[in-house]
Amino acid sequence: MIKVENLTINGSKGRPIVMDIIFKETEYAKPIVIFCHGFKGFKNWGHYDLLAAEFARHDFVFLKFNFSYNGTTLENPADFADLEAFGNNNFSIELDDLGLVIDFIEKNAEIYSGDKNKIFLIGHSRGGGIAILKTGEDKRIKKLSTWASVKDAADFFIHQDLEKWKSDGFIYTLNSRTQQNMPLNYQIYENYIANKDRLNIAKASVNIDVPWLIVHGTNDEAVQFSSAEKLHQLNKNSVLLKMEQGNHTFGGKHPWKEDNLPDDAKIVIDETILFFKK
Repeated sequence: MIKVENLTINGSKGRPIVMDIIFKETEYAKPIVIFCHGFKGFKNWGHYDLLAAEFARHDFVFLKFNFSYNGTTLENPADFADLEAFGNNNFSIELDDLGLVIDFIEKNAEIYSGDKNKIFLIGHSRGGGIAILKTGEDKRIKKLSTWASVKDAADFFIHQDLEKWKSDGFIYTLNSRTQQNMPLNYQIYENYIANKDRLNIAKASVNIDVPWLIVHGTNDEAVQFSSAEKLHQLNKNSVLLKMEQGNHTFGGKHPWKEDNLPDDAKIVIDETILFFKK
């Protein structure tokens, strides 16, 4: 029987991190998979509950969480109800949040029939970049899979008028699903500049020495497939899974009202499970 536990821990800047742990109680310890959502994402987006259950069925402890400044709240974990927090998010906060999540599950692995010595990461989109950076700096991560991952934190700023952004203090990004104009404060760029070495995804990619599966769709509308090719080029030991005609979310959308996973997402999950079981 699959169990779901919802809990909250303190994030890196005092805001809460809300998480779900999906697992089967067993007498043996199972690998732990931590899932990092992307930009404008959250732990219960689309088909993510089905995704989590699929990993749990295949004998993984699956942990998904909301980054503390992703714009959701305790009362509204699936809505961007706190745009002030969203505007104050940055790469360093997310990287530190992930570290706290790893600390928690490492300490409490036995409660969830998990093996603290087998912690794996999955990251989608910007969450892929965070997962790469954390794997590069944290030896507790034993395997990695990135789905539609960004290749460079600097790409986030490449088309921005930095002088105007600095002068105004913020820009807006439209959430096409909710039609919200979501603020991005200039501090995210300042944080990147101040922490350029730690946030260097290319450097982290070269130094990763654990098994790494890179998954990307050729019809990704948000992050070009060339990003996956670049990451694969940087780390020759990585494995690249090319999803022909796959889009950024591998067929998923929010809300997801079907009982079954999207076809492409099911392939991605199955291949990631196989990779993690090797």
